[in-house]
Amino acid sequence: MHYRELGTSGIEVSEVGFGAWVVGTDWWGDRSDEDSIEMLHHAIDRGIDFFDTGDVYGHGHSEEVVGEALADYRDEVTVATKIGYDFYNNPQAGHGELPKEITGEWVREATEQSLERLDMEYIDLLQLHNANVDEVTPDVLEALDELKEEGLIKATGWALGPSIGWLAEGDMAIEEEFDALQIVWNAFEQDVGNHFLDTIRETGSSTSLIARVPHSSGLLNEQVRPETELGSGDHRGFRPDEWYETGWEKLEALRFLERDGERTMAQASIAYLLGYDETTAVTPTFRTKDDIDEWAKASDVPKLTDEEITRVEELYADDFGIDRFDGMDALRSSVDGDDIRAAGLDKRVAKGARNEA
Repeated sequence: MHYRELGTSGIEVSEVGFGAWVVGTDWWGDRSDEDSIEMLHHAIDRGIDFFDTGDVYGHGHSEEVVGEALADYRDEVTVATKIGYDFYNNPQAGHGELPKEITGEWVREATEQSLERLDMEYIDLLQLHNANVDEVTPDVLEALDELKEEGLIKATGWALGPSIGWLAEGDMAIEEEFDALQIVWNAFEQDVGNHFLDTIRETGSSTSLIARVPHSSGLLNEQVRPETELGSGDHRGFRPDEWYETGWEKLEALRFLERDGERTMAQASIAYLLGYDETTAVTPTFRTKDDIDEWAKASDVPKLTDEEITRVEELYADDFGIDRFDGMDALRSSVDGDDIRAAGLDKRVAKGARNEA
């Protein structure tokens, strides 16, 4: 396992991290707390030291399980969590988004609640969870600064959803030099990553990228095929059949990334994202110990060459040569902000908020 620095925080994390949204929730299948703890320990044994959870996962339960599992390893691991949803006063309805609460006061209160559930004295990386750009006011930025000064958090981040809002949000996070920006990014969904790579390079920002969903919800690790029957509780069931059908065709176009005995498609999908210097960590969705065994090795497999990365980018630009509808347009947010302008909004209005404080 190799390690990279998180922004300029001085914190080094494993290139492959553990996304703990599978812990303490049933969105990726049922498992007992004992099974979850066993998986977390197995990840440590495989060199993973970066664990990313969120207060809303299982309405706090994921943090409790992560805290229990990592208690004896606290000085050896990096713990990240997210805040911003008011699950305290709102029950979860299916997989829908809960009401958000992002104010300076809430940042402190939610952080203190997370620390209590984790049973830890500090959080290594505190991330704003799907915060809209106009919600991250000078008061919010000041609260984050104060928490850092008090030693309750070591670094700050902003985690963005794939369709809740991300364009101005990520740009603001980079320009304000948050230590990390977490995004959905993979070979099938490159627009978001490409945009923020450009922003980081143009601004010279030290913000690191954390990529999640590197396997595009099961396609790039070949665990989901067009004929796969997903369970009723599996959140991936919202995707249309056309998405899986075209996705499998795209997968075949990427077979050149495999190297027999040296690099599987699942590993190559992670290695592709690690091929960018701006990426600090990739957090795949581990469901089993076998997943951990294979995907943790993605840090050590042969790196993608510049030519291979360029070919992946060119295939994406040409939609992998597929001219059929994949059924996802209604579920995407725009890259260039057309949907924002059509709504008569200017979501960049809060940029530079720290300087206005």
